[in-house]
Amino acid sequence: MSVSNPTLITFVIYIAAMVLIGFMAYRSTNNLSDYILGGRSLGSVVTALSAGASDMSGWLLMGLPGAIYMSGLSESWIAIGLIVGAYLNWLFVAGRLRVQTEHNGDALTLPDYFSSRFEDKSGLLRIISAVVILVFFTIYCASGIVAGARLFESTFGMSYETALWAGAAATIAYTFVGGFLAVSWTDTVQATLMIFALILTPIIVLLATGGVDTTFLAIEAKNPDNFNMLKNTTFIGIISLMGWGLGYFGQPHILARFMAADSVKSIANARRISMTWMILCLGGTVAVGFFGIAYFSAHPEVAGPVNENHERVFIELAKLLFNPWIAGVLLSAILAAVMSTLSCQLLVCSSALTEDFYKTFLRKNASQLELVWVGRAMVLVVALIAIAMAANPNNRVLGLVSYAWAGFGAAFGPVVLISVIWKGMTRNGALAGILVGAITVIVWKHFELLGLYEIIPGFIFASLAIYFVSKMGAPTAGMVERFDAAEKDYNLNK
Repeated sequence: MSVSNPTLITFVIYIAAMVLIGFMAYRSTNNLSDYILGGRSLGSVVTALSAGASDMSGWLLMGLPGAIYMSGLSESWIAIGLIVGAYLNWLFVAGRLRVQTEHNGDALTLPDYFSSRFEDKSGLLRIISAVVILVFFTIYCASGIVAGARLFESTFGMSYETALWAGAAATIAYTFVGGFLAVSWTDTVQATLMIFALILTPIIVLLATGGVDTTFLAIEAKNPDNFNMLKNTTFIGIISLMGWGLGYFGQPHILARFMAADSVKSIANARRISMTWMILCLGGTVAVGFFGIAYFSAHPEVAGPVNENHERVFIELAKLLFNPWIAGVLLSAILAAVMSTLSCQLLVCSSALTEDFYKTFLRKNASQLELVWVGRAMVLVVALIAIAMAANPNNRVLGLVSYAWAGFGAAFGPVVLISVIWKGMTRNGALAGILVGAITVIVWKHFELLGLYEIIPGFIFASLAIYFVSKMGAPTAGMVERFDAAEKDYNLNK
């Protein structure tokens, strides 16, 4: 392997630590609620950091810094949109969803919540939402496995096939063994590692390029438009980038963190911690790509790998500017970003298969131990399917990540948001919202209408469908009673 020993040793120690955490969580996993939601026992710090880490994948340390390096600050609109969307999700959804799921059958999954909240005896809401989760998250998992494989391939000189299994094995191991608690505890470690890397790296790059004034002059000399937030942008383009923030309302792996908080009282503190973490991480990411322009302009002799693939800007800066041991820790942050998101996605897919299909339709009286082991088996099944999809790294399905984000955001976002703030919403309204949101995304994407990101029309049309279809009927007395009780509980404890 073409790798320095310190980097290899650092990676091995890091992966071993994550698997060890999985075995520690195994001891606290006694039933399906523990495996899927950690027994609703997460404190504010773990809730905050696991929500952040599960959201930010390898894109945070590879994709976004590379885009900034290539095009300057005009690529940062997406970061602004994500910060606004995440804050609104914490503010309006997090606490209310925590309480609503508890009052609606102690729901463990989103399909479970929809089914209980709207008294859906037909099972249609549960089936459709579970299928949406399985289809889109399997695609997501495949993309995460490819990102991990690319990291191992470039860092250790492995073949892609070997790197594929090496990158996925540790994540599968701790998710399989420890379930939600393992995923949340490792996410907390991974979030800490990510913020350490994204605060330290831009500071060292800034020092290496001669300080703020010298760095900014070098960036301006390279291209004055690097500072122009509106370079090569249009109104539609900016709205589309900002629109990524709408996706937060419908991402099952992030919403699961809200559902798992130990109480509503933890949410406000978790929001402050999570948003601080997110702003610092995204700011650091933008700074790495931006300051990288100055560094590689001053050192063109080492710019080859970055010019060949701009997404390597963080990797190359870590290797060039840090002691190999520290570089190993920084590069582990990329693995942390990949593993934290992949593990959450595997667990949400496992939850949908176990709670929403196996327990509901096949084995209603299954024991808790049986359900936990079925959940573990489903982690393996989804992981193997994702690895098979990722075996061809050029497979077009891996380009569908933004499509999947839009699909979740439009199909689930309005349903989740409106269900926790409006008691007049009905079962048919929820069904209409999911279908209209998903269909709009598919049609809009196919025809590429107006050049507008499909999540925006999907979210708007789904919201309108929920309102008008709900107005054609009325919620049952039981639905209103549970909503009012949950809202009262939320207001007393927030």
